[in-house]
Parts: sequence; C-alpha cells; structure tokens
Amino acid sequence: MPLLELEGVHAAYGPSRVLHGVSLEAAAGEVVSLLGRNGAGKSSTLKAIVGLVEITGGAVRFDGREITRLPTYEIGRLGIGYVPEDRRISWSKRISASASLSGGEQQMLTVARTLMGNPRLLLLDEPSEGLAPVIVKALGEQVAALKRRGLTILLSERDLKFAARLADRAYIIERGEIRFAGPMSTLLVDPALRRAHLSV
Repeated sequence: MPLLELEGVHAAYGPSRVLHGVSLEAAAGEVVSLLGRNGAGKSSTLKAIVGLVEITGGAVRFDGREITRLPTYEIGRLGIGYVPEDRRISWSKRISASASLSGGEQQMLTVARTLMGNPRLLLLDEPSEGLAPVIVKALGEQVAALKRRGLTILLSERDLKFAARLADRAYIIERGEIRFAGPMSTLLVDPALRRAHLSV
C-alpha cells in the first residue's frame, strides 16, 4: 500500500479547473518527482494534497486513510510537511535578521522549519527555483540526506537535472493531466518524451 495516493483528483480555484483526474502515488521511503512546465499543475497538485485548493472529484489517501476534505492543520498533524514555492518566511521586527537571508538560505530555513514537525511525507514545491547553481547543489545534497534517512518525498520540479539526481520515479503533468508515469531512468533515455512535455 502506498504511503501517498491520489486517485483521479480534480481540483479548481473557484470556477477555474486546474487538475483533471490526477493519479499518482509514493511508497514509503521513495522520492517521486512531479515534473512539468510552468503552469502545468505541479503546485496545484501539492496544494490539493494539503487542502489548499478545492478538490472537486477523486480522492487523496495518506497511509490508507482518506484525507481529501480534511482541513490543512489536520493533514499536517498526520505527518505531511509542505514547503511551498514562495518559502513563506515570516518577516517581523523581532526577527529582522531573516530579511538578509539569501534565497538559498531562505529555502534551507524553510525546509528545516518543516522538518521540525517530524513529517513522514515531505512535499517540496520547486525547491531549486531561482537559486544559484552552488546553492542548488547544496540543497540537492540536503534532500539526498533526507532520502537516505528513509523520508518519503514528493518533489515538484521544472529542473529535470535536479530531480533526476534524487527521484526514483517521475510523473509529468501538463495542463492538469498526467502525461507520463514511470521510472526516472525511462524518462532520461527518451529524448522525444522530454521534448514533448518538458521543453520550453
């Protein structure tokens, strides 16, 4: 039984439908990458898992339990950690030093903050976006260390090179629909598939 399972998930922001029957799964201890161009539905998929976008059909299950319509705080308590693309660092007068952090330092801080909740599943939304190559490398090493510890990770990424170093399996999403599901190794040896769904 997979730790995380999405079955035919449809989702919408008000009248705007963003996911159309998305199905994917991640086994315990596995790193799975959700790849796609900007606007393909990657972030919406992660938000649907944690209850930040309305699910209009299908089901989300975590460790065999349906969590489709649970509030976000309950989903977090079950052991799902979510690192959003915008990092959501809280600026305040008391912690004004955080405003001087680089993008990479902000990303590391956000991941560390999420790990404090001791999640069983970590959702990472575009973690390498906008970071310098040396920071991307350091972040990749951090994620690889989490993988070695047995943490299950769903990684939303546009950067195939970054995802390929970490993920066991991959899904490609395009216009809110899954277009490919399989081993990362299959995707890496199929240039036609990459051109069709990942090239800008």
